[in-house]
Amino acid sequence: MEPVSGVETIPAAAALGRIAATAVRAPIDLPPFRSSAMDGYAICAADVGSAGANELTVAGESAAGHPSSLRVAGRRALRIFTGAMMPAGADAVVLQEDVERRGDTIAIAEQPRPGQHVRERGHDVARGEPLVARGDRLGAYALAWLTACGVAEVAVTRRVRVAIFATGDELADPGAALGPGQIYDSNRFALLRLMADLPVVPFDMGRLPDNREAIRRALQDAAGQADLVIASGGVSVGDADFVKAAVEEVGTLDFWRIALKPGKPLAVGTVGGATFFGLPGNPVSTIVTFLLFVAPAILARAGGVPGTPLKVSAELACDIAHTRGRREYQRGQVAGEGGRLVVTPTGDQGSNRLATFSGANCLIEVPEHRAGLSAGERVEVHLLSADSGRLV
Repeated sequence: MEPVSGVETIPAAAALGRIAATAVRAPIDLPPFRSSAMDGYAICAADVGSAGANELTVAGESAAGHPSSLRVAGRRALRIFTGAMMPAGADAVVLQEDVERRGDTIAIAEQPRPGQHVRERGHDVARGEPLVARGDRLGAYALAWLTACGVAEVAVTRRVRVAIFATGDELADPGAALGPGQIYDSNRFALLRLMADLPVVPFDMGRLPDNREAIRRALQDAAGQADLVIASGGVSVGDADFVKAAVEEVGTLDFWRIALKPGKPLAVGTVGGATFFGLPGNPVSTIVTFLLFVAPAILARAGGVPGTPLKVSAELACDIAHTRGRREYQRGQVAGEGGRLVVTPTGDQGSNRLATFSGANCLIEVPEHRAGLSAGERVEVHLLSADSGRLV
């Protein structure tokens, strides 16, 4: 999947969640000078000898942001604080609790070693070494590293434009009175929230009726302004499911229906120059297929380097009934118990039950070739990022 075109340079402070368009190398050594890792006394280790030759004169101090111009020589020491520049001639720091101070004299009980409690210049990263690779997603830790090196701006791929609409005569907006046979539209809301931490510009195209012409027009409008189009509902085989046919009229359908539970009626194709995803109408199916397929596609379109979601092995707390033929992802809670990981499904796993996400922190993978799993078996679980549109 080709990344979108377009690069912009933005403040590092505004780059959370964006994809780096170019590699960034450290413009300075970090730290940019030799510094103390602790509060104590800067000394020359060779000045501390055997018993009877362990007293040094405190000649001054070096504080963070206020380095001393004095040189440590001739059995002199400088009081020094964490992060302060090491004075010339000093090669070690003795902790303040490891000395006995009497006026301007300190007595050191143990022989220090050169380099102890000293952060060398470039200890974190040396000038010219990589900070960020092209395609990296810029999280809080990466941005902290960049700003610590003085990087104020970063080049990022432009945001992916994503159009979303839901279909169904039965849908009503939250807050409105429900008519006979109606339900509230949660899928559009869920998708917009799941994309909140992804590098996207969302276009909410609202709710569409079960009308083939209306859906066709919406697809054409969406393709004219978006890089990726997501439709929720209308991709199954019912008489009122028109999305599949409308896509085939104005674009191409690469595949439809996959061996997955929940999420079998997933449609993928293109409309104009936009990638199209037709997600199932059941809310759990919408969320699961978004996590497994749409979120990785968004990151790929944004220029991100594909990654493999973290899976861990856990002991199943109870039996899971399953019919061979489709891989299943059940919502579950994984927790540590007695030094091992144990995972429990979050109740009835119906694809309409958003309740299965209440307290869930993982998806339990049930292989397609198994006819059920037994309590005590080892299973693989995909960790869910809390309130995020990505698997961990």
